[in-house]
Amino acid sequence: MSYDPADHQPLTPVDPEAPHRVNRLRELGLGENPDPEFDEFAHKLARITGAPYAMVNFISEDRQYFAGLHTPSSGQASTNVESGASGEPGRVMARDHGYCPHVVVRRKALVLDDVCDYPRFAGNPVVDEIGIRSYLGAPLIDHTGTTLGTICVVDTEPRPWGRPGLETIKALAAELVERINQRDGRLD
Repeated sequence: MSYDPADHQPLTPVDPEAPHRVNRLRELGLGENPDPEFDEFAHKLARITGAPYAMVNFISEDRQYFAGLHTPSSGQASTNVESGASGEPGRVMARDHGYCPHVVVRRKALVLDDVCDYPRFAGNPVVDEIGIRSYLGAPLIDHTGTTLGTICVVDTEPRPWGRPGLETIKALAAELVERINQRDGRLD
């Protein structure tokens, strides 16, 4: 599918929590570097869902950083820094690319069996640049109530995630939030 900006305007939501989130991520030391624990978690996400791509994503005011990343070519974590450089997600993606910014602002999981079924999401640059056709993501909301980012899985083919996918991604997000909260306890 090709993207015609005249037909579809990607609408990245306004994110009033972004400055607070950036400070919270800085306090936790997250969102600036790859993390082996998060890479392993992304690998687990891919294995459980059968998706070729999985991410642990922390979102700042202007970009997304995949501290955990699983891609099919690497088997675990991509070494690409920029998304789209090899037709795959890299560690860094613009904030207006993808669907995680919507999850962060909504503070709710998002299931897109086929992104092309939703005009609001079909025009997103990741459809043409990476070939994304389906998305399943959930927010990471820590014990302070801050939405730090997301976990997500994506595929280049439509996927019937349905309710089982939604329940799975929400449970895995809760598991990772517990790990992040435990890390925060170690920082005190």
